[in-house]
Amino acid sequence: MIMVAVRRSTVIEAPISQVWDILRDYNGHDSWHPAVEKSSLESGMHTDQIGAVRNFKLTGGEHLREQLLSMSDKDHRFRYTIVESDIPLTNYLAEIELKPVTDCDWTFWTWSSKFDTPAGREEELSELVAKGVYEAGFESLRTKVKTNNNLYSRFDLKESRAPIEGTAMIIDHYGTSEEFHQAKLAAPPPEPGQVRLKQTAIGVNFIDVYCRTGYFKLLTPPGVIGMEAAGEVIDTGPQVNHLKPGQCVGYACPPLGAYTSVRTMDADLVFPLPDYLDDATAAAGLLKGITAEFLLHRVHQVRKGETVLIYAPAGGVGRILCQWANHLGATVIGATSSEEKAHIARAAGAQHVILPGETSLEDQIRKITKGHGADVIYDAVGQDSFAHSVAALAPRGHLISHGQASGDVGSWDISSLASCSATVSRPNYIHYTDTPEKLSLITERLFKAIESRIINIEIGQRYPLSEAALAHRDLENRQTTGSTILIP
Repeated sequence: MIMVAVRRSTVIEAPISQVWDILRDYNGHDSWHPAVEKSSLESGMHTDQIGAVRNFKLTGGEHLREQLLSMSDKDHRFRYTIVESDIPLTNYLAEIELKPVTDCDWTFWTWSSKFDTPAGREEELSELVAKGVYEAGFESLRTKVKTNNNLYSRFDLKESRAPIEGTAMIIDHYGTSEEFHQAKLAAPPPEPGQVRLKQTAIGVNFIDVYCRTGYFKLLTPPGVIGMEAAGEVIDTGPQVNHLKPGQCVGYACPPLGAYTSVRTMDADLVFPLPDYLDDATAAAGLLKGITAEFLLHRVHQVRKGETVLIYAPAGGVGRILCQWANHLGATVIGATSSEEKAHIARAAGAQHVILPGETSLEDQIRKITKGHGADVIYDAVGQDSFAHSVAALAPRGHLISHGQASGDVGSWDISSLASCSATVSRPNYIHYTDTPEKLSLITERLFKAIESRIINIEIGQRYPLSEAALAHRDLENRQTTGSTILIP
């Protein structure tokens, strides 16, 4: 085998950002290179993901597989290698690099490679690479740039094809709120079925705490937590029909990643916001409102005349539960820790409020209900309250444990529930929202409840995104009321 080096360069009459937008799409070469007939990515990887393998067919019928080794948006450079080829090029290592021609805002493009060829074929294959690949690619991309400039403004092209840098709060390990640190994070261009968002408000929820600590393993650090946000559509990928640039939208669902200023995600998870719902209110109320909807209508269908006990009635979910359960005709009892929060609970629709005192929670419930007990209990506290909740149930009552702010409830002997023939549920948000169809039904009812003022979303706290750690500390220490949002 003979080692060969090939190097070619040219000047493209276009800004470096514009040329790079095209070239950095590692699987996009079939859209501009005349020798490439069709290309696809293997293993579901992204087009700019290190290790991505593009499998493509040339117009002459040959097949190649090439792997992306590195990519730098800062240096406008990427490297790749041939993994498999019908053409006898082995140990092939290539690099594309762009530099600005500053006096005229053009681009200097270098394309180089080293590879081994069979003895006697080095001249033939060198010319094939130099002219058939590099020089042919130069001319074709030059034509594409000129065509694009006639169709789009530079701003439009840049926004739709380049990564957009934003700010995110990242955790490197499970742990306390001190794990948060701020970092730059780019949102890549949307692929088919995806949308890219500029986020303007981000919801903070107790499930975020569980994900940060590792209680819920929905994220393997390092990464970005958060399930809820609202903002504006920047651009959409192909096959997205229900969203358009400039539209106000929201989401409240896995996968995690909401604690950032820009984000690219599956469009099926994102829905337009009604005109009467602003972005801050949406971010404050979507996940909590969705949770309240399936707790009241799906986990247990609350009926007129039932007695409902709601823990943390001054919090984000609890306040919505109070309002909605009251509208459904239930007798609502709130269990909270202070007179200040009791006042909030009463304003939200709790006819009775239980505070810590000389008598137990269950005794106070029995007194209010004249010995009957609570027909359904929504317990978000967990360890400190679970035994009291069981004791406070009416015969055939339903205990719904939907949080553990004080810790895990631990193990329980199921026979202890027989004294009142109790039913216990531990619903998981994901199982009620894991398809667009399920989510659509829930949000439809939620939006109607907001529009008709059955429920009112109260934003109790606003923090800059950079103070996510403080927001978590206040939430964990039960120093918050209503909903909490982060502002990027």
